[in-house]
Amino acid sequence: MAFGLNRVELIGRLGADVTVNHLASGGRVANLSIATDESYIHRQTGERVDKTEWHRVVTFQDGLIDMLEKHARKGRLVFVDGKLQTRQWSKPGEDSVRYSTEILLVPGGRVQFLSKPNGNGVQAPADAAMQDTAPASPDPDDDIPF
Repeated sequence: MAFGLNRVELIGRLGADVTVNHLASGGRVANLSIATDESYIHRQTGERVDKTEWHRVVTFQDGLIDMLEKHARKGRLVFVDGKLQTRQWSKPGEDSVRYSTEILLVPGGRVQFLSKPNGNGVQAPADAAMQDTAPASPDPDDDIPF
């Protein structure tokens, strides 16, 4: 009997507002872009190096899409619990196959906002994070990655 575990947990900032597209089948899909960053000291130069990794997150769950449309704004700190999925496709007229690895939010997965809508990084109470409906105010000096 084969057994495996496919689970991803991320904490990062949204790189853009959620994008929701309508499918030919009548359903919807929501796409998020999440940035995680780390830093280290370069061994030879002794300088601090900051590295940002971008992650694509996808869901087809209507209730989750509705919540993301209300709350998922650029700059918000978010926790995501999903699974990895790799899709492949070809563009019409091309012979090459393209691949995309994404984090898929399925039933049992989770999205939790860890900051208030203005993206100030302050931990909001769990129930308040889901009730804040005010859109994030745009800040022209906001520099992503963080």
